[in-house]
Amino acid sequence: MVRTQIYLTEQEQSALRTMAGNTGRSQSELIREAVDRLIEQALSNDRGQVLGAAAGLWVDGTGRADVVAVRREADRIEPR
Repeated sequence: MVRTQIYLTEQEQSALRTMAGNTGRSQSELIREAVDRLIEQALSNDRGQVLGAAAGLWVDGTGRADVVAVRREADRIEPR
């Protein structure tokens, strides 16, 4: 782990201290969990943007023959 300093408002610090006391977890653990959730949410949003950009990508049929060829090739591969 890497040590990092952050600045919290008095209200944030008080709420965090209360949560830590109520849950029996450290303030650091709660902060790491919050950061993990933020990262997960950001990655999920990025995935949604990629999928949104891909929507209708082959609406004009361009590339369909390539997909069909790849699918046929994949169907020939025997499962292990």
